[in-house]
Amino acid sequence: MTTTAQAERPAVRKSTHGAARGPRRRTGRVRRVGLPYLLLLPALLLELLVHLVPMVIGIVMSFKELTQFYIRDWGAAPWSALDNYRVSVDFDAPVGEALLHSFLVTIAFTLLSVVLCWLIGTAAAVFMQDTFRGRGLLRALFLVPYALPVYAAVITWVFMFQHDNGLVNHVLHDQLGLTDKPSFWLIGDNSFIALLTVSVWKGWPFAFLIVMAGLQNIPGELYEAAALDGAGVWQRIRRITLPSLRPVNQVLVLVLFLWTFNDFNTPFVLFGRTAPEAADLISVHIYQASFVTWNFGTGSAMSVLLLLFLLLVTGGYLALTSRGRRKAS
Repeated sequence: MTTTAQAERPAVRKSTHGAARGPRRRTGRVRRVGLPYLLLLPALLLELLVHLVPMVIGIVMSFKELTQFYIRDWGAAPWSALDNYRVSVDFDAPVGEALLHSFLVTIAFTLLSVVLCWLIGTAAAVFMQDTFRGRGLLRALFLVPYALPVYAAVITWVFMFQHDNGLVNHVLHDQLGLTDKPSFWLIGDNSFIALLTVSVWKGWPFAFLIVMAGLQNIPGELYEAAALDGAGVWQRIRRITLPSLRPVNQVLVLVLFLWTFNDFNTPFVLFGRTAPEAADLISVHIYQASFVTWNFGTGSAMSVLLLLFLLLVTGGYLALTSRGRRKAS
């Protein structure tokens, strides 16, 4: 009897120790799983406060007749239902006609900027794949426009585009003689060219950086095999480089489109609060409708329409690219 009781005691202790270890393991597992979400909580709260809450408030404001008379207490502004949206899309009226013009200017500007940024960035990235002396320094110089603060870079261009003593007119008119007289770059039709120049100068290094990173994943054996088969430089780019970069380019083009279409800092610093008609981007136009004319209801409605347009473009683009990937696979 004594031997049997002694033999059973360790078993009882073992089972008790195992029962105590079980909750500890579950607690440790919960901590490991919950810790990442706990660390993400401050960022999620900031995202909620900085983006989501103002977006909801803007949507609510778009249904109100919010003018300068209700700024002190915008909650007391009367509801206007869909009147702000009707005014914005009435293209026969002055407000809708101006918004349509700004939208078309923004579309043309965005398409040209994205295409030029992608072309210059891709060409520079392909050129930088070859090893030569000074390649590291040249890569660093290429990234300077992207690394500079936006305001510092654009203000520099403002001085360069000055009519009387700007560097652009000095080179084009005084030194090269390409123009009959110094041109106005910050007003009139030339303002679109000036805005496009600054946007491409500022944006192509990002395309260069992304494409250069994508080129690192292409095996060098493919180029060696193509060279042995007699493929030239252009054939290797068309048959190997561009197809291999397709996933990278799909994301790059979408990001460049969204960034360029929503760009506010560049035209605002370049032209001020009132942009010329030729460079009236929709971001500055909405700012003028809200903070210059003090009609925040109409400006909010324009912002919501812009958000819906970008959501449709992004959804359609993602659907087309995903369908292309499925066909390719």
